[in-house]
Parts: sequence; structure tokens; C-alpha cells
Amino acid sequence: MLSVLKHPLADHVVTHLRDKTTKPATFRTLAYQLTLMLAIDATRDLETEPKAVETPLEATTGRVLAHEPIVVVAILRAGVSMVQPFLDVFPDVSVGYVGLERDHATAVARSYYKKLPPLAGRRVFVVDPMLATGGSAAQAIDVVKQAGGAAPRLVCIIAAPEGVETVSRRHPDASIHVAVLDRALNERKYILPGLGDFGDRLYGT
Repeated sequence: MLSVLKHPLADHVVTHLRDKTTKPATFRTLAYQLTLMLAIDATRDLETEPKAVETPLEATTGRVLAHEPIVVVAILRAGVSMVQPFLDVFPDVSVGYVGLERDHATAVARSYYKKLPPLAGRRVFVVDPMLATGGSAAQAIDVVKQAGGAAPRLVCIIAAPEGVETVSRRHPDASIHVAVLDRALNERKYILPGLGDFGDRLYGT
């Protein structure tokens, strides 16, 4: 299932992320803001439970998050930039990392690192800013499932149709949450119109 974020502020932020004149410091702030919106959108079905509280005027009953631990698994290196918004908003979050590096000649990812908390019985979000061919994301979801994660959610900033198709075909139980679905990949497997190399722009490299 594909869910595309629909909000005017998201459109505003994506446009400035695309702009090649946006400096790394501003780029990082914008990426944080957009990930925060995605985190809220991707967790809209979290379970809640009633809680009685006293306001300054009277007693009332509201709702709070039920005890459903969240795990955020970042695909290194750019995925690390999407972790903090989850940590800032949700009270019970563990973080894992999967290191996948794309060969720019073949566009095939190789794994070089894995560190995961317990995943069984937890809501798992795999985060990576760019969903291009879908190979890295599908491979990261493989790793998550092998470690006990069920029906993980993939959260990306920009996706290409090819990447969505790959992940959906290999992991039909994984939902995909993106800020924008772009047109296509070019011959070098970069997203068009895209925003260039997210990691390079994020860290000024």
C-alpha cells in the first residue's frame, strides 16, 4: 500500500529541498520538518487507550498512546537523518541500523552493517529518504523480517514508481509512506526530478 503525504506545507518543504541552492544547514532543517510530518502520518493508526485527568476546571477523560513500542530502523547513511523526529515525538522508541551501500555502476546494494533491537511484537518503521530502484529498501526489509519484524512500514521523502513497484512486489505486506512520488528514474538510476544525492546534500560532501 502506498500513502503519499498530502499537505501544502509538505509541498513547500519538498520544493526547497529540491532547490540546488539550498545550503546543507537549511536542507537538514527542512528534512527534519518533512520527516516529522511523515512520522505523524505513518502512525495515525497507533492504538490509544482512555486516561482520566484533572483539568484546572474539572475531571475529564482523554486518550493516550497505548503501550506499543516503536522501532525505527535507519538505512545508513542518509536514513539517520530521519530518526530524530520519531525520537522527539514518541515516548517509547528503539533505534536500529542497516548499512547498505549502492554501487553507482550497477545500482545494486551491498550490506556492510546491521545492529537491531528486538523487533518481535513492535511497530517497525524502516526509514530512508530516497526510494529509487527499491533494491536497498527491499533488502533492508528482508533483514528486518529475518530479525522478527512483521509488516514493517517504509518511510521515505521521495520515491520513484520503480522503487514502489519493487518493494510492493517483494514485500506486499509492507506499507510505503512518502512525501512525494516522482516521475521516473534516469539511466543512472537517479530519481527525476528528485533532489540529487540526499546524503551529500545533507552533510555537504
